[in-house]
Amino acid sequence: MDIDNLLNKIRQIEHGFHHIHKGADEILSAYPKEQCFELALELFRHEAYQFRMLATTLLGRLATENNNALCFLKETVGTDKNWRVQEMLAMAFDEVCKCGGYEVSLPLIEEWLNDDNPNVIRAVTEGLRIWTSRPFFNENPSIAIALIGKHKAHESKYLRKSVGNALRDISKEHAELIRNEVQQWDLTNPRILFTYKLAAKLLKSAQNGRTSSRRARNSPFSRL
Repeated sequence: MDIDNLLNKIRQIEHGFHHIHKGADEILSAYPKEQCFELALELFRHEAYQFRMLATTLLGRLATENNNALCFLKETVGTDKNWRVQEMLAMAFDEVCKCGGYEVSLPLIEEWLNDDNPNVIRAVTEGLRIWTSRPFFNENPSIAIALIGKHKAHESKYLRKSVGNALRDISKEHAELIRNEVQQWDLTNPRILFTYKLAAKLLKSAQNGRTSSRRARNSPFSRL
């Protein structure tokens, strides 16, 4: 394959992820895994964020069998300042868990969630969305909620937004579990309140809908 032509095409595209995944597929099908790993390391040193996105995707595919790739994702990719690269890190982490099995990957999930770097933590909270659509977590939503909710008061607003959105997603199918979770939160804490507003958004909508329905039934006009 013409790697230079592929890289040139990728660099010219500023938005989206499809071309990144397609490029990774082409590279992985054309070169041995060890060569792909070395290429990924080289690409990640490039100033063009598109190349670092591609490198992250390659490393995510390789990390299922290559612990050095997994360590690089956590220790180096997690420090990248570009939000697009961090989105690819989240996708890469999910790829690792999907290939290894989500239940088997629980120790890895907990390890990344316990990291000091909010980007590493967010790779988990964002990468596994919607959590309860994933095997194991779809049968154990309480475990997903507990893992995500522990970061409701994190100093990183970027991470708290992901936490709140991930819990809101779960509330679509498990509203009562999320309601029980957020009822225990200390809403006098501004950070927790921020997360709560996202996590409980659909709960409020449902409650408002039920309240409006009750009012309509109790209205004297409803009997006309």
